[in-house]
Amino acid sequence: MLVKILAAAMLLSAAAAQAEIRPSTPKIGDPPEAMNMQLAGYSDLQARSAYQPTIHKQGDRYIAYIGHHGGTNTVVSPTNPMTGQPENNGTSIVDATDPAHLKYLAHIPGAPGLYEDGGAQMVRVCDGAGLGKADPKAVYLLRPFGNEAHEIWNVTDPAHPSLLARLPGLKGTHKNWWECDTGIAYLVSGAEGWRVPRMTQVYDLSDPAHPRFIRNFGLVGQEPGSTGPVPTMLHGAISTGPKGNRVYFGYGTNGGGIVQIVDRDKLINGKPEPTAENLLYPQVGRMDLSPLIGAHTAYPLLGVPVPAFLHDKIGAKRDFLMIVNEQILNECLEARQMVWFADITVEAKGMVVSNYTAPEMGGKFCERGGRFGSHASNESFEAVYRNKMAFVSYFNGGVRALDIRNPFQPREVGYFIPSITRNTDPRCVKIDGKDRCKIAIQTNNVETDDRGYIYIVDRANTGMHILQLTGDARKAAGL
Repeated sequence: MLVKILAAAMLLSAAAAQAEIRPSTPKIGDPPEAMNMQLAGYSDLQARSAYQPTIHKQGDRYIAYIGHHGGTNTVVSPTNPMTGQPENNGTSIVDATDPAHLKYLAHIPGAPGLYEDGGAQMVRVCDGAGLGKADPKAVYLLRPFGNEAHEIWNVTDPAHPSLLARLPGLKGTHKNWWECDTGIAYLVSGAEGWRVPRMTQVYDLSDPAHPRFIRNFGLVGQEPGSTGPVPTMLHGAISTGPKGNRVYFGYGTNGGGIVQIVDRDKLINGKPEPTAENLLYPQVGRMDLSPLIGAHTAYPLLGVPVPAFLHDKIGAKRDFLMIVNEQILNECLEARQMVWFADITVEAKGMVVSNYTAPEMGGKFCERGGRFGSHASNESFEAVYRNKMAFVSYFNGGVRALDIRNPFQPREVGYFIPSITRNTDPRCVKIDGKDRCKIAIQTNNVETDDRGYIYIVDRANTGMHILQLTGDARKAAGL
């Protein structure tokens, strides 16, 4: 009997080990790899390289707005089947009310150019009713136009968008944030004279047709006329608006990361001249990270009740930042970028208390091609997942679902790695002066909606996948 039990245990162990070994070279037709997540809907997005999905509820519809990078080396201007014309990658608009039956509504062409030099990679959407000075019945879209400008579009009828305003002459555009309850926007830009290609330009867009410039902002050492070492450039900001009165800035991508916590009111109303004193005035906290890691996304998790501290007189609830780095180089040719959780309950003395990384060994992700490592998290403040679950894109590791109810001990409870398709674009590395190219999923950014759906988009032209939680991950989220 004992021999039979041991034999059965060995078979189970072998089966479990086999289940962890995913194919190192996925092929077209292979099923997706998943744990506690399943596919609810899919759009190929006209085979365009995708960066940022933003989901907006318009009346009784859910509209997904997807920002695209510029073209790749192989596909610069895909044809839009709706117009029959080749169009530079820009902004896709998709009706996602029924994820199983998605309807592609429109494509707004972006700037010519490859990768981040073209396209319109970022997108934010706000209702006019919350902006203060806008048409209360209208819906507005904010996006960059390559590295040339920022644009505001009227998307009240998402199938027929119209250009409303343009802020020209700006370089280094990237990951914007727009407060839909005030109209204040934090535009990642490159202003003349600044020592970095990306910093912040604060605008009042409460009247989208008439943008009003407020100030330029960045770290001390980045401003015009300063000397000495230059801190790494901005990646993006997340604001809690006037109620939270904080803006969280992430600087750096895959190295020299810095997180800056800023008093929003002092930022907006402080003296605008970019002197060292004026730049420091709104700062309430700063964390300089390891030279090996960046700060792509700094997402606040505020007022989290820590289970082990519930009976403590002080500190039973804590404030945290989830800091996500971005992997840049293909096939693990740099330091691994990860997810870090910092306790910022005392803002001026923030400290990293935990981390997470997707396991590489079982999936042989460094061999698959393309990037493997963290990139971005969902940024929605909707209650459905707030302070409970986080979703982090991991390039060829797909999207990872994390239980963050105790940020001191985050744990993976699910993942989904989409299948490659005929549209999936190869990713290359130089070996002895020659390109070695492989085809792999490159899950780029992720977002959620108030129904609990998870949206992921692919950098390598594979499209958008809409997911839902199952099993233990669904239980952890309390759905």
